[in-house]
Amino acid sequence: MTGQVLTRFIVHESRMRWPVPHDLPDRINGQVVLSCGRRGKYLLIEFGRGTQIVHLGMSGSLRRVAMDEPRRKHDHAEWLFGDARFLLHDPRRFGAILWHNATEGPVAMHPLLAALGIEPFDPLFDPQWLHRQFQGKTLSVKQALLAGHAVVGVGNIYASEALFRARINPQTRAGRLSLARCARLFTAIVETLTEALASGGSTLRDYVNASGSPGAYFELHAAVYDRAGDPCRICHTPIRRIVQGQRATFYCPKCQHS
Repeated sequence: MTGQVLTRFIVHESRMRWPVPHDLPDRINGQVVLSCGRRGKYLLIEFGRGTQIVHLGMSGSLRRVAMDEPRRKHDHAEWLFGDARFLLHDPRRFGAILWHNATEGPVAMHPLLAALGIEPFDPLFDPQWLHRQFQGKTLSVKQALLAGHAVVGVGNIYASEALFRARINPQTRAGRLSLARCARLFTAIVETLTEALASGGSTLRDYVNASGSPGAYFELHAAVYDRAGDPCRICHTPIRRIVQGQRATFYCPKCQHS
């Protein structure tokens, strides 16, 4: 999209997680896409007048298709360029298409983005950062990771896996973690996400990537996630499953005793 003139933006279904602004096509039709970026799970399409904020929800997709490809039932919006066409497909309608006007300041100030934590591969992300963000927190370290205020990108599967690598009990209060344990967790987060990216990620069963391949490869190598009752691969203690904040957590009670 970058550098191309948007010929037409079409909304077929505005009832998504939040209603698509009714005047959005008028704001961006005929405008040049200056850049495409990402912040957390939000896709950012920048125009001169502002930035389109796109979220794919649980299993949505934004893909380039042939100009004459028939629109599917759950294709809710499309971007038309001179020789390119993109469709947003979202069966659950948990996704979103929002607008941040340039007059309101940098897009990072948008309420959905302002509270996000640091990116996990940002050079500023280090053990000291994690330790500072956790200080005073009374919620569990697993829930603190999922909240996304300390660091983004550590979802439910990766949080369980990173905490296992760091040998930290997921129920431990975040504020109780020493700098040394934050250092172990920092290393575990970066290693877990790096390996997940290399192996194709881990997600819902109905997800496919840009080439049509499923993104569930990392689950095949998970040490604890979705392995309740199976022996720990280190100490052979049965993996335990608990629920924290309505999300399943998997851990080894022996390797992660504290």
